[in-house]
Amino acid sequence: MSTARQSVPFLKGHGTENDFVIIPDPDGVLDLSAAQVARLCDRRAGLGGDGLLRAVRSAAHPEARELADEAEWFMDYRNADGSVAEMCGNGVRVFVRYLQRAGLVKDGEVAVATRAGVRRVRVAGDGPLTVSMGAARLPGGDGDSVTVRVGERSWPARHVDMGNPHAVAFVTALADAGPLLSPPQVRPAEVYPHGTNVEFVVDRGPRHVALRVHERGSGETRSCGTGACAVMVATARRDGLNPVLDGEPAAYTVDVPGGTLHITEHPDGDITMTGPAEIVAEGTVALPGH
Repeated sequence: MSTARQSVPFLKGHGTENDFVIIPDPDGVLDLSAAQVARLCDRRAGLGGDGLLRAVRSAAHPEARELADEAEWFMDYRNADGSVAEMCGNGVRVFVRYLQRAGLVKDGEVAVATRAGVRRVRVAGDGPLTVSMGAARLPGGDGDSVTVRVGERSWPARHVDMGNPHAVAFVTALADAGPLLSPPQVRPAEVYPHGTNVEFVVDRGPRHVALRVHERGSGETRSCGTGACAVMVATARRDGLNPVLDGEPAAYTVDVPGGTLHITEHPDGDITMTGPAEIVAEGTVALPGH
């Protein structure tokens, strides 16, 4: 009996060093299990990545068919542990860079379907990409609504939803978060029934902050696009800024361990994120067993 495993094409890319395995599957024929995704994202036994992006035509995916008239491509995003996630801000830039490299989209605005809805990305050559991330929701209102704990230390945090959940805590120094080898405790737990990303934030200057992040299902990563947006919103509210009420955009520079992102919240509530995306490798890989 043959023991040959199916080989599929792959690419590897990153956005501010948040890295992803990309699996082109335009017709939606692959059924990747959580174990297969985790193996492909394993940095020793697989290709290595903070997550996996499967590129599927929206019309070929049951979760995206209703969006096919609006967005040709669906970003099936999985965390490094194989779990399904709603959205990834750095991932959608890398996803569009792949589509551009493959000749599937042209410069201009590209619509991408995600589990958090359609995201629109502006592409111009090989320069930075700007993503329209939609509006943030603050389920706890404008006040701190949760508490984040690492070891014996705890901080109030703000619940910000960017299509996926975030808890944003302001700290004195980024080292206060410790090694982040395991998920920080977030209370009350019922606020985040499916877990959350946790950002630790320090000020760098006027409208300039830096963060570390522990991503749900992936651990500490070098960058988190939705996290940078959540941090920008939490910082703006802390600073007394609300573009929807003020009628003026608010722009912040957000440093992540892997680089810098530029985040702007507009008077209509939309948040745009501008940052780089690179494809660094491509080839074929034998799919691991289920």
